[in-house]
Amino acid sequence: MNTNGTQDRSPPKSEQIYEYLRRAIVRLDLRPGVPVQEKDIAERFKVSRTPVREALQRLVEEGLVDILPHSGTWVSRISFPVAEEGFVLRRALEVESVRKAADLVTEHDSQMLADSIARMRVILAENRFEDYLEEDDAFHAMIARISGYPRIWKFITLAKVHLDRMRQLSAPVPGHLADVTEQHAAIAQALQRGNALQAELAMRIHLDNSFAVMAAMHAANESLFRDDVSPRGTRPKSV
Repeated sequence: MNTNGTQDRSPPKSEQIYEYLRRAIVRLDLRPGVPVQEKDIAERFKVSRTPVREALQRLVEEGLVDILPHSGTWVSRISFPVAEEGFVLRRALEVESVRKAADLVTEHDSQMLADSIARMRVILAENRFEDYLEEDDAFHAMIARISGYPRIWKFITLAKVHLDRMRQLSAPVPGHLADVTEQHAAIAQALQRGNALQAELAMRIHLDNSFAVMAAMHAANESLFRDDVSPRGTRPKSV
């Protein structure tokens, strides 16, 4: 308990370690293929190796870490087929979400979306690419909340983890995030008008165009990817 007599609600150490490592891997602060040292992480968080191993096991289940017995632990290389699958799942869920949101959006919601886009413009002007991607996620999470299906974003977040690492690679592509910002504005405008069909089309255009740029990162950064090229090619067909 803390000094106020209430129970300490801070997350368990294994959860803290998991969140720390997951964020570092997704943001490419820990690059694909680099070793992960249990000892160093345990010392950083002042814990035994048990919570470190618990966190690493969760990352293994997400395909973000590879553990080879008697050999070591490494950040996994990006799987393009898994990223592509995450894109397909994300697109299906977000199209449904934005269509529903168009019927439920309020003036307050529209202002919140506009504020998010304004923050994106500032972040973009300052070349803070990592912060931009987090604001991007916040924008899409808002749409899920507006739709009345907030858990959709949780499922998307789990499905798109390899996709997110490709997003980090594509962020510095000249003009890409500027285009993304305008696509977000088109989605927000369609929602403000309550036009479900236009919102759905704007979302499809945004997600398809973004994935096309991300897919190009595969050929340009082969050493960061697993040797498991999708049999369907680099860009899925529209559905």
